[in-house]
Amino acid sequence: MADIELSYVLITPYSLMKSRTGGIIARLLSRTDLELVGAQVLTFDNQRAKEYAGLLKKTVEKRNIEDAELLSNYVLENFSEREDGKLHRIMMLLFRGKNACKKLFNIVGPIGSSRVGHYQDGAITGETIRDTYSDLVQDGKKIRYFEPAVLTPPTMEDADEKMRFFAEFANSSTNIVDNTVTCSNGTERTLVIIKPDNWRHPSTKPGNVIDMLSFTGLRMVAAKIHKMPVADALEFYAPVKNALREKLAPSIGKKAYKLLEKEFGVKLPEWAEGKLTETIGVSFADKQFSNIIEFMSGRRPEDCPESELDDPGLVKCMVLIYEGKDAIAKIRKVLGPTDPTKAPGGTVRRDFGHDIMVNTAHASDAPESVIREMGIIKISENELSLRITEYLENDKVKI
Repeated sequence: MADIELSYVLITPYSLMKSRTGGIIARLLSRTDLELVGAQVLTFDNQRAKEYAGLLKKTVEKRNIEDAELLSNYVLENFSEREDGKLHRIMMLLFRGKNACKKLFNIVGPIGSSRVGHYQDGAITGETIRDTYSDLVQDGKKIRYFEPAVLTPPTMEDADEKMRFFAEFANSSTNIVDNTVTCSNGTERTLVIIKPDNWRHPSTKPGNVIDMLSFTGLRMVAAKIHKMPVADALEFYAPVKNALREKLAPSIGKKAYKLLEKEFGVKLPEWAEGKLTETIGVSFADKQFSNIIEFMSGRRPEDCPESELDDPGLVKCMVLIYEGKDAIAKIRKVLGPTDPTKAPGGTVRRDFGHDIMVNTAHASDAPESVIREMGIIKISENELSLRITEYLENDKVKI
């Protein structure tokens, strides 16, 4: 397991502002076998920006002095606080797997002078993230404008030193960022969960969902990779349990009543339908509820010992917080109805969902739901820093 590495990609403030996040994530997830194990939105103050710029200059200078100067200056100019005190958002993604640094760097692509090889017949090939999303405008040898789109360390030596910086930085940061450049009064927040069905194998789906959510024009102010414990799933979906009983139990009771009459050729008393609803109908509804819990946590509640109810789930999802005017309504419109078969074309659930349960994403339906669901998900907590620390302290093998 010596070649198992942990590395990161930073999505720059400009890429976030231009809603390129989804497209970038789609490429990172679909073009490697690496596992996304952490995500967090961060904001740099002036001191943090200086520290990170210094780290970049120190490590990159060993390979290319021009690139070191280019990157460090970029961070100082674009990550630091604005004159009005507003902060710029970046998004950190943490990946684990064999040769993670090399794989990520190959997808991201080179910068500066080393990018010359990525031009064919005077045009960018479009093979890397930087080919597609970055900008490098030169006047002769002088660089007039530079936007790298993302930042990632090319080697494990580079990654280790910078990840120590980010472990402390992320740990001391709030998970929902505030005082951002586009923050204004009269906004609301909403919670989105990109469900486990999107993470079963490497694909563009999670990134494509985020890309579609960007149609709302809302700001992403928090992100985390989450494995929902059975106990949390039971609490999160508790309102659904009674709804399922009310909706499904009577229809199942009626169906069972008719089947029994037909099977045995007898006329059952009317009260029998009520009994069948209370027994078979409720049992069927509760089974569907257990299916939901298993889908979100990876375990059926009836099979999970009480001592393990609070353990991290066996499947992962991504939790996002969006902010802006009418955030709840805008996100739900882009997602479409809960039943994908009834969702209009161009909505997330119509394009990616399968049925009412496997419908790609969840979104809060009201301000009180946002508060309740953020509490259950523990949105103020993020394990990205812990993932880095555990990796560095365990010989970079076990995460």
